[in-house]
Amino acid sequence: MNDMLIGAIVTASLIAALFFLRFWRSTGDRFFLFFSLAFASDAVNRLLLGAATVDSDDMPAYYIIRLLGYGLILFAIYDKNRPRS
Repeated sequence: MNDMLIGAIVTASLIAALFFLRFWRSTGDRFFLFFSLAFASDAVNRLLLGAATVDSDDMPAYYIIRLLGYGLILFAIYDKNRPRS
């Protein structure tokens, strides 16, 4: 059951990544590119977690990938709202 849920999350994350990638290609706005990369990194993280033989996600490597993804989202929001000079 857990593997099926992880697979569903990977699929949803990849769909979201492709969705934002399509908007980036049509608008050229970096905001959508950063969001696409964040969701793609989340999909990779969940895929690695699902493929791991250990049932625990206590390993620091999983948190580093998640931190990278959430950092991309925060940077995208900052980059979109920073004042232009």
